[in-house]
Amino acid sequence: MELKSSNKVDVNRWELEIAISPEQFEKEVEKVYNKQKGKISVPGFRKGKAPRAFIEKYYGSGVFYQDALNAIYPYAIDEAAKEAKIELVDDHIDFDIVKMSKEDGLIFKVKVTVMPEISVENYKGIEVKKAESVKVTEEDILNELKKIQDKNARLVTVDEGKAEMGDVVNIDFIGSVDGTKFEGGSAEGISLTLGSKQFIEGFEEQVVGHEIGDEFEIKATFPKNYHVVDLAGKEAIFKTKLNKIQKKELPQIDDEFIRDISEFDTLDEYKVDLEKKILEAKQNNAKNKIENEMVDKFVGLVKGDIPDALIKSKIKELIRDFEYRLQSQGINPKDYMKFTGANEESLDKMFRPQAEAQVKFDLGIKKVAELENIEVTAEDVEKEYEKVAEQYKMKVEQIKKFVPENDIKKDILRFKALEILRANRIEK
Repeated sequence: MELKSSNKVDVNRWELEIAISPEQFEKEVEKVYNKQKGKISVPGFRKGKAPRAFIEKYYGSGVFYQDALNAIYPYAIDEAAKEAKIELVDDHIDFDIVKMSKEDGLIFKVKVTVMPEISVENYKGIEVKKAESVKVTEEDILNELKKIQDKNARLVTVDEGKAEMGDVVNIDFIGSVDGTKFEGGSAEGISLTLGSKQFIEGFEEQVVGHEIGDEFEIKATFPKNYHVVDLAGKEAIFKTKLNKIQKKELPQIDDEFIRDISEFDTLDEYKVDLEKKILEAKQNNAKNKIENEMVDKFVGLVKGDIPDALIKSKIKELIRDFEYRLQSQGINPKDYMKFTGANEESLDKMFRPQAEAQVKFDLGIKKVAELENIEVTAEDVEKEYEKVAEQYKMKVEQIKKFVPENDIKKDILRFKALEILRANRIEK
């Protein structure tokens, strides 16, 4: 591979001209021939037995060129980018063949998107509010006990009675706006915990008070900033039927219950441990509040023309994480999309601000590492592998098979750069 030229043609866009020698191109063509010859039929030869020269004569001299090109250009582009000292952002490449023949080999031009040039000023001395002092109250402990009690409750299906907040109901509904049904507005046999705020504001409250078998209308208004533009701010009517009511049967909070759910023998012992855990959680929340404020202010210091390809890539990552969280809660992502009226465009809009902030943060931290001449030693890498191995209760050699060294180095670099921000921030 020869990089014939590399030129910046626009903001974050470069054009590379790359040449593959006739000898190297011939090797790739030969590889393609050997891989495909068993599938090729040529009159006068048994299938898979035709020499390459006959295949090229019958189908054209360039019959294997495109597959050879497909095989060679990803590697060629990566090597050319390294030689040009640029870092590619994505796989969106404008491709143009200059020459492709047995005599000339392969010469092509590509326009690629590259990592942006970033500047970060005044990242030392970021001002944040001093952490608040925290304490644990009796109310905190009682609230936590109620959560544990609720978590261990069992659902009991009732034959009669009215729906109340906290009940799990099974309903059918058909939604319409201005007399017209809308996408995702109808469903049958949906389970809904009243008070969970899964549905738009006002919906769940209007199920309360109804009995099994009741058919009724619910009127609720979509928020003005609702992600489906056609529904934002509009009143909807849902023709609803209540099929089933399940009520929570809460366990008695006593020594026996505590022995069932923990390693403690008495409620008093459990409360002491609970107090320690609540205090630790509050202290961590206070630290996280400072950290988040520092990160938000740092992101505001990051300047540069960021390619939209980076933002879109991060959005896809955030959506994948969101879908995993839904699945962990027993919610099918497709059902979520249907019931909320969400689509690809609305999810993009919802996650874009978060994606932009994360991309800016990543680029900014990378720039800080560069400005501070941060280095990652072999010892740093080995210690990090050991830490990860201990975390997952695996051997270091096993972790090395799953986690590339380059990823470990990026994590260490990020941590060291963050430590510089923390060490130099000002708490007021």
